[in-house]
Amino acid sequence: METLPFITVVIPVYNEERFIGETLEQLIHQDYPEAAYEILVCDGGSTDRTRESVREIAAGHPAVRLLDNPGRRSSSGRNVGFKSGRGDYFVVIDGHCSIPSVTLLRDIAAAFEKSGADALGRAQPLAPEGISVFQRAVALARAARIGHGGDSLIYSDHAGFISPVSNGAMYRKEVFGAVGYVDELFDACEDVEFNYRVEKAGLTAFMSPELAVLYYPRESLGGLYRQMRRYGEGRCRLWRKHPETLSLNTLVPPVFAGAVLAACCLAVAVTAGLLPAWTLWPAVLGFGAYALLVAIQTVASCREAGWRYARYLPGIFFVIHFGLGIGFLKEFFAGAGKARASRGREQGHA
Repeated sequence: METLPFITVVIPVYNEERFIGETLEQLIHQDYPEAAYEILVCDGGSTDRTRESVREIAAGHPAVRLLDNPGRRSSSGRNVGFKSGRGDYFVVIDGHCSIPSVTLLRDIAAAFEKSGADALGRAQPLAPEGISVFQRAVALARAARIGHGGDSLIYSDHAGFISPVSNGAMYRKEVFGAVGYVDELFDACEDVEFNYRVEKAGLTAFMSPELAVLYYPRESLGGLYRQMRRYGEGRCRLWRKHPETLSLNTLVPPVFAGAVLAACCLAVAVTAGLLPAWTLWPAVLGFGAYALLVAIQTVASCREAGWRYARYLPGIFFVIHFGLGIGFLKEFFAGAGKARASRGREQGHA
């Protein structure tokens, strides 16, 4: 009789009515004994039919369980699953993704066994079937060097031992005893912060192309901007908690966003006659250089994927960079304000 490790799949969700049913169907039809896995859907108080969809599927599949996530955030949802699960291995999957392989759970078990690693990383390409041309353009932008951190392997087909920071998503249960659980103060980048602690603890991570899960790109510039802004806020919180994580990739977006805002203020001042026109030249030259960089990357991406994406890519790149920067700056100044208020309260009690 085949003996397989028990796997807990943790799915933090909030209002995932459109996708959760398909994601669960792909999981419950995995080539893996149903007695050897469980799927914990940790819901943060959805207001659509997410909970009903999960209950309907769970009625016919005891491996599926719906759990409440009072903290609502993805970070607290992960912890609900990690603390409630019975797994030898824990796997985090979002409610809006597509699983391309029916052997994913077997491949996870095999990768842990073969590598002996404490954690596994995976590719997360933005390439499910049926997405629009705009969404494919978002996927192209995020996979480009200027659309994502150059040290990340999240869109690659790399195989071998890696740093878990950028794409760790599967863990032996012993990892939680070594590093604790997810920091619930994070509303984005909670996985990066957790994986950073995994790495700092000296634990090992392995990546295999067979473990890829496909994610859906945002469907509009507004949705992409909100996503990037949240990521920017998360990056700032990561830097505040772990100052040594600050890098050029972290700093470029807030500097860019600050320059955009400063240029807008400068243009208003010139238009109002408060400043001479020549003061705009540094901004014109700077944004001309940025436009050239975006144009070069757009041509490079379109030469490989097709020219129909050229109309979308420049705007998508701008939204990625500006959104990340605004999120970082927003969290930075919000944190500075809280620190000043805290010092004021301490002085008042002195």
